[in-house]
Amino acid sequence: MQPYIFPYLGYFQLAASGDIFVLYDNVNYIRQGYINRNCILSAGQIQRFVIPVPGASSFKPIKELEFSQDVGKVIKQIRQAYQNRPFFGAVFPLIEQVLQSEQRSIALMCQKMMRCIFDYLGMEKAVTLSSQINYAQTGSASVKVIAICHALGAEIYINSAGGVDLYDRGQFLKSKLDLKFIKMNDIRYPQGCEEFHPNLSIIDVLMNCSVETVRDLLSEYRLF
Repeated sequence: MQPYIFPYLGYFQLAASGDIFVLYDNVNYIRQGYINRNCILSAGQIQRFVIPVPGASSFKPIKELEFSQDVGKVIKQIRQAYQNRPFFGAVFPLIEQVLQSEQRSIALMCQKMMRCIFDYLGMEKAVTLSSQINYAQTGSASVKVIAICHALGAEIYINSAGGVDLYDRGQFLKSKLDLKFIKMNDIRYPQGCEEFHPNLSIIDVLMNCSVETVRDLLSEYRLF
C-alpha cells in the first residue's frame, strides 16, 4: 500500500494480516489523497488534519517528497482533541515522536509511524519500502505487485477489498501466488460521544482503547 500518515484501522489490519508489509513509495504522489491527511474526533465532531508536503506533485514519486517541518498546528490540534481521553498519556508522546522526526521523507516517516505503533502494541511487524526491493519495475500494476511478491519469496498476497476490481486471481495463480482480499468487520469502540464515527485515523483508536483492545480490533476482519 502507498504510505499514509496515521491511517485508519483497516490499514493496520492489512499490515497485521501478513508477515511483511510493503510501503509502495516508488509510485507517484496522489494530491488530495490520504498520504498526508486523515480525520480525528474533536468534541464529537469529525476534524481533518493535514501535514503540508512542499512541492507536492502527482508527477513526482512519493520517495522524492518530504513532509513539512511545520507540524505545530497538527500537534496542537491532536492534543486539544484527545487530552481528556483515557490513553492520551501513553499515545501522545508516540505521535509527537513521529511528527517531529528529523527525517522528513514521507516514506521513512510513515515507516517509522508503523513501527512505533506496532512496537507500542507489542507486535513484531516487518515494514519495508518498495524502493528498497530489487524487482522489475515495468509492466502493469499487477505485474509489478507480482514481481515484488516474488522478490520477497511470498506465497500469498493480501490486498484491501478495494483491489477486487483491479487484480485478477487467475493471473496471480499462474504466477504461483494466492491472491486474497481483506475486509474489516463492523467495528465499534468507545469514542466519548453518543454517535459512533467509523474509519477515523488510528489516532482515535489508540487514544480510546487499551493495547489489548487494539490488538483484538486488529483481528476483526475477514479474508476472501
